[in-house]
Amino acid sequence: MNRIFGKGKPKGPPPNLTDCIGNVDSRAESIDKKIARLDAELMKYKDQMKKMREGPAKNMVKQKAMRVLKQKRMYEGQRDNLMQQSFNMEQANYTIQTLKDTKTTVDAMKIGAKEMKKAYKNVKIDQIEDLQDQLEDMMEDASEVQDALSRSYGTPEIDDDDLEAELDALGDELLLDDDNSYLDEASSAPSIPEGLPSDRTTNREGVLVDEFGLPQIPAT
Repeated sequence: MNRIFGKGKPKGPPPNLTDCIGNVDSRAESIDKKIARLDAELMKYKDQMKKMREGPAKNMVKQKAMRVLKQKRMYEGQRDNLMQQSFNMEQANYTIQTLKDTKTTVDAMKIGAKEMKKAYKNVKIDQIEDLQDQLEDMMEDASEVQDALSRSYGTPEIDDDDLEAELDALGDELLLDDDNSYLDEASSAPSIPEGLPSDRTTNREGVLVDEFGLPQIPAT
């Protein structure tokens, strides 16, 4: 069959908007370069006409300038058409990409919703509420146990007024017991001897004392 009808050509890849936009933009840039060359040529003719007098020569230069200007207008029209085509394809490409992104987002949301449903199947609200009630009861029981352990036994009932009166009387007793007579006795105690002990040492009253500061016993 292939020998009779021949073998079909392999199909190429489908047209891509991105590639088409690149080709159109490249053509528009090429036309811009042509327009720039025509602008330079027009400026040259314009300068020539300024320096020339009225006559056939100036009219010839003017005709050339008019012909170049017509070419420029034609190129400008082609460039504008290409730019409009490029803009339209960019808008279409943007819309297609937005729709693809939207589809991807919707698919991801669907998967997420399924996962959430599966997760919620393992969560029982009634069980959570029962667990919270059990924990609350256990905390109350623990508080009652602590109160029972801290209960005092055999403590007589004491009136707060009696305690305040006893506290005030206790302060007065502390003031009466504030006796400083022991300080006077300490100041009248014999002083500690200074320097090295000697055979004959007296205290402040002139009494002979030994090396330890004690009064000596007179020899019999």
